[in-house]
Amino acid sequence: MESSKFSVAQRNRLPTNPGVYRFYDKKDKLIYVGKAKNIRKRVASYFTKTHGINRKTKKLSEEILAIEYTIANSEFDALLLENNLIKANQPKYNILLKDDKTFPYICIVQERFPRIISTRTYDPSKGEYFGPYTSVVAMKSVLDLIRKLYTIRTCKLKLSKSNIEAQKFKVCLEYHIGNCLGPCENKQKEEDYNQEIDQARSILKGNLSVVSKFFSERMKGAAGQLEFEQAQKFKNKLDLLNKFQIKSTVVNPKLTDVDVFSIVNSDSSLCIINYLQIKDGAIILARTVEQKKAEDESIEDVLGYVSSELRYRHNSANEIVFSNYEFLLDDNLLSIAPKIGDKRKLVELSLKNALEYKKEKLLRAKPKREKNEVIERLQQDLRLSELPHHIECFDNSNLQGTNPVASMVCFKNGKPSKKDYRHFNIKTVVGLDDFASMKEVVGRRYKRSLDQAEDLPKLIVVDGGKGQLSSACDALRELGLYGSIPVVGIAKRLEEIYFPEDQYPVHIHKKSPALMLLQKLRDEAHRFAITFHRNQRSKNSFNTELEGIEGIGPKTTDQLLQEYKSVEKIKLASLKDLENLIGKSKAGKVQKYFKQKSPSQL
Repeated sequence: MESSKFSVAQRNRLPTNPGVYRFYDKKDKLIYVGKAKNIRKRVASYFTKTHGINRKTKKLSEEILAIEYTIANSEFDALLLENNLIKANQPKYNILLKDDKTFPYICIVQERFPRIISTRTYDPSKGEYFGPYTSVVAMKSVLDLIRKLYTIRTCKLKLSKSNIEAQKFKVCLEYHIGNCLGPCENKQKEEDYNQEIDQARSILKGNLSVVSKFFSERMKGAAGQLEFEQAQKFKNKLDLLNKFQIKSTVVNPKLTDVDVFSIVNSDSSLCIINYLQIKDGAIILARTVEQKKAEDESIEDVLGYVSSELRYRHNSANEIVFSNYEFLLDDNLLSIAPKIGDKRKLVELSLKNALEYKKEKLLRAKPKREKNEVIERLQQDLRLSELPHHIECFDNSNLQGTNPVASMVCFKNGKPSKKDYRHFNIKTVVGLDDFASMKEVVGRRYKRSLDQAEDLPKLIVVDGGKGQLSSACDALRELGLYGSIPVVGIAKRLEEIYFPEDQYPVHIHKKSPALMLLQKLRDEAHRFAITFHRNQRSKNSFNTELEGIEGIGPKTTDQLLQEYKSVEKIKLASLKDLENLIGKSKAGKVQKYFKQKSPSQL
């Protein structure tokens, strides 16, 4: 179960398998059940997606306190499980599947000359059932396929031997158009009819090889006799067979009411138990719990105790229990550890969920040292005396010397710390001089850090080669920090790492995580600088000559431009008109500025 914070690390521990997830509120009440092809991605979308969500989803996200999940073998199985859980629990945020509508089945009716029908009612006494099907369209296509392949009757006549011999029935339109061979008038033998039913049963069971071989031979035979139109018909039937969707493997309909348990060792003193409750051939409950185990206690004893507790807690009346271990229960209960078949598939599904829980638990318990592996590697590659858990990287940006700016990005424990990002307007450098700009921003950054007693980085990275690195070192010397903080430069062309006072660069392996971290730092600093530079350039592009007048701000500029539309017209305006618009003081400054610049214009 995940906590309410749902950090990125916690979301990354969720499985990528298909399955069902369940959201709980602060009262531990189930509020939503959903299915997903990828549980991790689907759950993450509730907390990362900001656009295009409706009010219901937004309110749901606010109420989520905890999450549980159950892995399924396929998305199809997850859909069935979702349907069962919603109908059993009626969560308040689930709308679509709250009704009593169930998934449809295909049934071979138990009668003479059996019919093949669709139904939403499951009653094993009435015939042999296949499904359930998640799509009515898919189910109808299966029925259509069977009726195209075979001459199965659709009428509801009671075709007993006595009724047929008494000639109580007459053939209908289906006979005349070729969809039925007329068993009602004894025009088709029961043995031949049942052979077609057997082939249809093979299709419904997913045993398509026999049927496919039959039509493949017929297709080749027709093609060999140059009957290409007939061969194409058999080919179309083969294509339909290939696209046919077989029945679900979540639960065999014959396994109506059972409990499924699986147990795995988490460590020497702890066991993990998964519980699935099957009712009417569907999974209606899934739970995973932990249980402490005494030294002299066997795993079968733990499973027996916990299974009894879970059955009592969830009001299970099932008399059959499947598990991966045989253990003793009450005399009226049957405990089985199946080895093969559909029963084993259920146990494996339960075991899969228990192992996933164990995996998640181990990931949660892993020490934070793993997060430091990259910066530890960086420390080794750069031969640093301290672990560089705090790194700052600088970059310059300008366009042919205009609007020069710089940026500093900060990484802590190998991750961006955006609250510590800084950008700089170059103040003391005139023209295009990257070296002097780098010296200025590094000096300004760490002078302020010293003045405000801020923590200094364990590594400084400069985007550039020897020149930029040397400038950064000059700034640190002036502050008395040179030698106390490691400084390196990273050149873009060959990804070379330069050290101060070292003539030759260091080459780190291209696939090294340490180099990738330095590249990430460099690219992030470049992105941050470019963004700031573009903003400054865009801002300056809208500046007018008026904003260069002392005492004239943006608001006054807007007033003048709205009234006169251009600077040329403002130059020609009378002092009285300007005073009426912006006041005597500002009007005088405007007039004085233009007189000094070009007296001939006024």
